[in-house]
Amino acid sequence: MALLAVAVGGAIGSVLRYLLGLLANQPGWPWGTWLANVSGSFLIGLLYVWGREKGWLSPEQYLLLTTGVMGGFTTFSTFTLESVSYFSQGMFVRGGLYVLSSVGGGLAAACCGWWLARQFT
Repeated sequence: MALLAVAVGGAIGSVLRYLLGLLANQPGWPWGTWLANVSGSFLIGLLYVWGREKGWLSPEQYLLLTTGVMGGFTTFSTFTLESVSYFSQGMFVRGGLYVLSSVGGGLAAACCGWWLARQFT
């Protein structure tokens, strides 16, 4: 059952990520990837508290939503490739800003999700 939950969630997350990329990516800045990583970080912060700390999600629901949906939705491998691409083109400021804003934004979003989830207890 756990494998099925991860597989279904991964399919959902991947499709959502693809659609977000179609809607948000712009020349000069990969907004779709950035939005997926930051919003996914926020959501996984919520899900961790609700699923692990509060026990509001079954183990299968937790796997479906975190490992599955969030795993398919967030795009760390795409993020790293885009970062390397900036650096290899000599776009060091743009690459550095992208890395710092993605990692910093993701960390801040996860903390906000974690905090927000704790307020609804």
